[in-house]
Amino acid sequence: MARVLVTDGENRAALAATRALGRAGYTVYVSAARLPSLASVSRFVSGSAVVVGAAEHPRQAVTRLAELVGAWGIEVVVPVTDATMSAVLHCGVSAVGHAAVAGPSNEAYVALSDKAAVLARAAALGGAVPRTAVASSAADLPEATAQVGYPCVLKSLHSRSFGTRYVATTATLGEAAAGAPYPVLVQERIVGVGEGVFLLMDRGRRIAAFAHRRLREKPPSGGVSTYRESVRLAPDVLQIAERLLGDVAWQGVAMVEFKRCARTGRAYLMEVNGRLWGSLQLAIDAGINFPELLVRVALGQAVAPVDGYRVGVRSRWLWGDVDHVIARLRRSRTRLHLEPGAPSFLRTLWDFLHFWRPEDRMEVWDADDPRPFWAETVAWLRRRSS
Repeated sequence: MARVLVTDGENRAALAATRALGRAGYTVYVSAARLPSLASVSRFVSGSAVVVGAAEHPRQAVTRLAELVGAWGIEVVVPVTDATMSAVLHCGVSAVGHAAVAGPSNEAYVALSDKAAVLARAAALGGAVPRTAVASSAADLPEATAQVGYPCVLKSLHSRSFGTRYVATTATLGEAAAGAPYPVLVQERIVGVGEGVFLLMDRGRRIAAFAHRRLREKPPSGGVSTYRESVRLAPDVLQIAERLLGDVAWQGVAMVEFKRCARTGRAYLMEVNGRLWGSLQLAIDAGINFPELLVRVALGQAVAPVDGYRVGVRSRWLWGDVDHVIARLRRSRTRLHLEPGAPSFLRTLWDFLHFWRPEDRMEVWDADDPRPFWAETVAWLRRRSS
């Protein structure tokens, strides 16, 4: 079996990929900004090394990855984060050293990474998108919000650290926009359930597809899912997701995020993330080994399309879910920008305490590979006590 280097070992997606590839018989190595990392302490790791952060030092990171490829005899590099994927692809390479990169072309990646551009592309392909305007500077922000209307959300076109800021009225705009890295996307707020469609493509052809719905998130108003459930693929979201990825001959995995409007039932495209996703373990638990399929596609092997997975499987990221409950306890619905109809704190606590559902899975805890969970637990306790 091939030797695989999984990057960004501090991420839960890296841990899920490491375990899935290790169990499938691959020899797995891990890189991370610091060691030990979540994935590097897994029993499925044959070796690990430090690689500088790709967001701050992209060329240094790629150079270091190439060194590791040579030293370990790596055949496939799996970039886990946007920063690493972008660094590798922007260096103009389809390989790191002699190893294949499990990802798309740079042109395809750039085309679907720009939030404003991808919304325009989706609209041209017949998809529903929120009302959107771009503010190039703080001076443009009032006009952009006037075009979109309230309530709205602010998102950076490029920076992940800015996150999503919610704006209810003109009076709260200045506070929400504080520290914004312009240009900023101003977007209509769609009230409803977040739906993710996860695909593996081989030169624009679908190999596998999976969907989940978010049950709880961190922060509670919308963000990273902490508790989620596998659901059937909705034809409307699958169709537009395939069109978007097929239009750029996408190679590799991608997460296409939608919000289904509670009032109309229509699914609105939010964004496309062209890499492995945080809730990857849920797809694996439901029956689709995306990491193994991804590596096989990167190696140029013939891969038959995968049809079907188990619906109703739930996955809980324990410490993220605890953070969700703590946030609900400490802050009001208004301060958390919760949507109308969001469950009460007592209902949230009741649901959180139900650990005995037959279809529930723990994302990080694994009795066969316990060290990552204990490493994460120690890190969580340190953050909470600091």
